[in-house]
Amino acid sequence: MSQVVTRIAPSPTGYMHIGTARTALYNWLYARARGGKFLLRIEDTDRERSTPEATDAILRGMEWLGLDYDGDAISQFDRADRHAEVAHHLLAEGKAYKCFSTQDEIAAFREAAKAEKRSTLFQSPWRDASPDTHPDAPYVIRIKSPVEGETIIRDEVQGNVTIRNDQLDDMILLRSDGTPVYMLAVVVDDHDMGVTHVIRGDDHLNNAARQMMIYTAMEWPVPVYAHIPLIHGEDGKKLSKRHGATGVEEFQTMGYPAAAMRNYLARLGWSHGDDEFFTDAQALEWFDLSGINKSAARFDFKKLANLSGQHIAATDDAALLQELATFIGKTNTVDNFDAKKEKILEGMYCLKERAKTFGELLEKALFILSDRPLEVEEKAQKNLDSVSRSILSELTPHLQNAMWSRDALEEAANSFAEAKGTKFGKIAGPMRAALAGRTATPSVFDMMLILGREETVARLTDASQMEFG
Repeated sequence: MSQVVTRIAPSPTGYMHIGTARTALYNWLYARARGGKFLLRIEDTDRERSTPEATDAILRGMEWLGLDYDGDAISQFDRADRHAEVAHHLLAEGKAYKCFSTQDEIAAFREAAKAEKRSTLFQSPWRDASPDTHPDAPYVIRIKSPVEGETIIRDEVQGNVTIRNDQLDDMILLRSDGTPVYMLAVVVDDHDMGVTHVIRGDDHLNNAARQMMIYTAMEWPVPVYAHIPLIHGEDGKKLSKRHGATGVEEFQTMGYPAAAMRNYLARLGWSHGDDEFFTDAQALEWFDLSGINKSAARFDFKKLANLSGQHIAATDDAALLQELATFIGKTNTVDNFDAKKEKILEGMYCLKERAKTFGELLEKALFILSDRPLEVEEKAQKNLDSVSRSILSELTPHLQNAMWSRDALEEAANSFAEAKGTKFGKIAGPMRAALAGRTATPSVFDMMLILGREETVARLTDASQMEFG
């Protein structure tokens, strides 16, 4: 079998949709697992809507998701001469023809067909006309579609899809201004790029039969087709802005790790038994077209958050720190990250526990990122009344003189609480407020170990002297 070649071919007319990202992922997984090539083509033939900014967004989205492609990104617009060359070749071979029908004549044909209750597919009077009868007027080039029989799309996801050839019209290949249509460009590009497998959304399924006419006319091998169902929102309707985030970069700024997005998107419409959480290596080993579901998948933010938390917990601390730095660079959420990096790395073991996004992880790291004197949030101020401040003042020397290990700190704090005739839980609230200025934090012992003796004692001393109006 020849080398597998897949491609992703987005249009640069806006942000990179999450559905495009999933299609890219499936193509990437299929090619990479088989030692094949994964290519990127920018379908920028719509000059009015295509923008360089949208192309940049696609490239950024691919980079963040870690979907590396082979060679350079290909511009479809730059290949217009090659597309036209194929149309003229088919014209010379008698497999296409010049059509001089005007828009008014085509509209009149359709009106008459409608009135007579027959097919409104346009049948050009120029299909078999002798060149001697051709007027000196603008024309389009149309392909000669088969008039009898059936076209069978052999699809790896949808099964065999049969279309009667009398339902196919003589599709335009070149417009009257000489520019190629999208349908022609796609086929020529896929052939020239050596694409063996076309894995794309099932909204393109109807296009396949029309595109196969060009493959057949050019005597080119037809690629393997796999048309995957679209992604719906939780209400069962096509995923759109009303469901929340739909652009790849939105998910990045929301703080989901790229590994979690790859995992979730792979699982969104494809399955390997009951496996929900898996690594890239497992996805590459398991992914196959036969595992793609025929029905539309529903995007579930809760499932994504759950998977995201699992990936954060499973990621190596140093790698997680690097991803966190990238997230901060993207969102400008923290000013002093570089100065605090070592402490965050030291505390990563407790920061990443139960954090579902990088934003939540940074929330837990606020006690590291904050400098003295701490701002104490209103809720936490209630834990620093005069009695609590007095207790902190008494507790501080006991901690200051303890060995700086978890066991020793726990023993010192518990012994102090016992001597006061209370439980440590009653002291934990004021300690959280003193060490972090907040009520929701990692364990006070984790915070003390990460902050170190000097900083811990300084914060406890600060808090014991605070007064709130």
